[in-house]
Amino acid sequence: MSNEILRVGFSTNDEVMLEGHFGHCEKFAIYTIENGKAVKKEIAVAPEHAPGVFPKFIAEQKVNVVITGGMGQRAIDMLKANGTEVILGASGKIEDILKTYLEGNLVSNGAACAHHHHDHHEEHNCKH
Repeated sequence: MSNEILRVGFSTNDEVMLEGHFGHCEKFAIYTIENGKAVKKEIAVAPEHAPGVFPKFIAEQKVNVVITGGMGQRAIDMLKANGTEVILGASGKIEDILKTYLEGNLVSNGAACAHHHHDHHEEHNCKH
């Protein structure tokens, strides 16, 4: 990772703590990483939630890695199809999570959230 320039996105509502579910966040904290260090932080307001909108938005923001607590399988598949790495199971302060990621110690639990759709309203069965 040392010579790469990466953009790492975190789901958030308050710009400090990670939002537990990718599809429920109000914003994304996006860090530009150069030579293994964060050199820039941007806050991008999330678009209105609808199936497929967030992965497209992340691609438009040129984010290489998304770190979040949980995410539905469809969003995971769409992000990966765009070449975006997905790290799931994170929680806590974004700055702490970023530090752990940059140290190479952040591991995805890889588990997607189970979603059930009823009358176009989603019930999320996530445990985070």
